Amino acid sequence: MIVEKIEGFLEWGGIRKEAAFIAVSAVALVLGLMDHRLFGIDPSWIAVILCGVPIVIEAVIGLVTRFDIKADVLVSLALIASIATGEIFAAGEIAAIMQLGSLLEDLTVSRAKAGIERLVDLTPVSARRISGSVEETIRAEDVRVGDVLRVLPGETVPVDGVIVSGETSINQAVMTGESLPVDKAVGDEVSSGTVNMFGSFDMRAEKVGEDSSIQRMVRLVQSADAGRAKIVRTADRWATWIVVTALTASALTWLVTGEILRAVTILVVFCPCALVLATPTAIMAAIGNVTKHGFLVKEGDALERLASVTDIAFDKTGTLTFGTPVVTEVEALSESMGADEVFRHAASAEKRSEHPLGRTIVRSYSESHGPVPDADGFEMSPGAGVRASVDGDDVLVGNSKLLAGNGVELDAAALGMAEAHLKEGCTVAYVAVNGGVVGIIALSDTVRPYAADVIGSMSSDGIRPVLLTGDHGYAAEHIARELGIDDVHAECLPQGKMDAIGRIQDSGGKVCMVGDGINDAPALRKAHVGIAMGAGGTDIAVDAADIVLVDDRIDELPHLTKLSRRTMLTIKLNLTFSLTLNFIAIILAMTGILDPVTGALVHNAGSVLVIVNSALLLRWRAKGRGAAADHAVPSGSPA
Repeated sequence: MIVEKIEGFLEWGGIRKEAAFIAVSAVALVLGLMDHRLFGIDPSWIAVILCGVPIVIEAVIGLVTRFDIKADVLVSLALIASIATGEIFAAGEIAAIMQLGSLLEDLTVSRAKAGIERLVDLTPVSARRISGSVEETIRAEDVRVGDVLRVLPGETVPVDGVIVSGETSINQAVMTGESLPVDKAVGDEVSSGTVNMFGSFDMRAEKVGEDSSIQRMVRLVQSADAGRAKIVRTADRWATWIVVTALTASALTWLVTGEILRAVTILVVFCPCALVLATPTAIMAAIGNVTKHGFLVKEGDALERLASVTDIAFDKTGTLTFGTPVVTEVEALSESMGADEVFRHAASAEKRSEHPLGRTIVRSYSESHGPVPDADGFEMSPGAGVRASVDGDDVLVGNSKLLAGNGVELDAAALGMAEAHLKEGCTVAYVAVNGGVVGIIALSDTVRPYAADVIGSMSSDGIRPVLLTGDHGYAAEHIARELGIDDVHAECLPQGKMDAIGRIQDSGGKVCMVGDGINDAPALRKAHVGIAMGAGGTDIAVDAADIVLVDDRIDELPHLTKLSRRTMLTIKLNLTFSLTLNFIAIILAMTGILDPVTGALVHNAGSVLVIVNSALLLRWRAKGRGAAADHAVPSGSPA
């Protein structure tokens, strides 16, 4: 209980308290160096008390309660040794530098995650249960397998089940990441958390409570997060050996020379100030660099992990593409009506539609041809399409189900033309006028500019690109061919993306996942490093990621990966330099050349050099990299 109270007191105030203590200690050390006195006392004692005492207390607690030997054990020995020999300035200087290193590390620790809480907020709270002719509203958690539920337009599907009556379109972005709704009819499955867009339907509950899709996704994020190992501080990882070496060298020197001052000096010069600063200063400088390039680094060790990735997995929609469909082709099938006239009739018929494809057709026509004419007698068939009267013509725009329901036959030419576009990953809408098919409209997502360059740059750097998407195979393969990605996984639900990443990592690879949707959250946590699209991404994806690409400029990804490797090189140089300096200082201390004060100044100079070397990362830029723009807006005009 006492230990817990002490630890709680030490943690009180957090980063602001540490910064304030370091600032006050710095002023006190300057006064001490100038030989000023405060009420007859060396002001360096202020630094010892504010910065040194917490270090000693934490070292003692860790050593006694957990036998945990960290860098602060050696620092505590150096502090005590310096005070015992009357070198108060040396003790204060050591304490202040160590607390500075601790502050830099605290500034880069992970933020609390709200992703799981946001997923829980998406969980439906109520459902409409149908019993005979009676409809009652119940809690979603009270739904039982076999219950018949009614879902109205705009409502969230409460549990997993199968449609038993009605037709509709379902927004499945929460599960697949695809922005376009999927048409559903009797016999089709629907998942909890997805949104009913248009038609009302009845469904039979099949997976409820903890077995529902949205609850399984919550558990996926939790399990992926729990399974991720954190990087241990370098100084702490080597602390045991450093402590043993320092104590052994100090004891042997005392035994051989009989001079306690030399033994104390060894403890002072072996204090791992530069070693502690080696990693956090480089990480902070690198974070400052990538911030200027549109990245928000949320996890302090994310750049260290990123430097070792072997594979980079991309979501498709909203990541490699804009996630917004556009009309890519309008083709006429009738000699009496050209492509522009087909486009005009379709846009007019869709003018009052709320379906995303209908709105896309209207927007594309208005951007390329001007105002969209009005239509009369608008009718919408959920999950099929629309019907309207345009200039006295009876116009149908939708899928084959709509045409069949209105007695319109699709000939071989129409089917062949549609199949060609489907193989390119497009969505096809048929246009029929007065009972005959007159054309088709192909719609597709748009690849972000420079996406192919990004993939090529990653490949040339030895990082293998992988495509993980909830979209169907045709669309995935088309995008993969266009961008030069060989490893493609299509129709992936959240579990499928996690499994694909898990297989790579089980075989020794380390995966960086780049995504934007709710369905990407488990994969972002499962991956060695997760990067979320900030501008177009969901809050849950951003919460689950280690790094956020604030403005969605994917052309900066190669700079991020290259900088991460440069950062690790800088850290290794810092560590090598600091350890070499320490061993040289030990030899000088053993021979009596260094006393505690000059020893403290030597390792202080080493700390300064480490900081200077790390600061070079602030302006580092890979050679040959230009500032490519990735803000192009997808055109709404047909190709």
